[in-house]
Amino acid sequence: MSMIRYNKLVRDRIPEIIASSGKKCVCSPLSDDEYIKMLDAKLNEELAEYQESKSMEELADLLEVIRAVAKARGSSIDEVEAMRRDKAARRGSFEQKILLVEVRDCEG
Repeated sequence: MSMIRYNKLVRDRIPEIIASSGKKCVCSPLSDDEYIKMLDAKLNEELAEYQESKSMEELADLLEVIRAVAKARGSSIDEVEAMRRDKAARRGSFEQKILLVEVRDCEG
């Protein structure tokens, strides 16, 4: 019997999907603090996967984790989106593809 140890946060239906494949898994509930730590690790994991593949599916996974982080920290994706819109209105977004090369003091 082979075993693979993961120790990582997974989506809610993963244990059910594993069971339906005829395998057994061991899961453990996380405390709120552990959950946030694991979400932070999951953010890094999903970002790395997106950066490697540039896949829109990986980008969607990243967005799902961001949604979960917002909720776990007492906010919501709607509140985060409102903050994003406000900041974009104040400072702009990234649509103009501007590369800031350098800034110099003005002598005068």
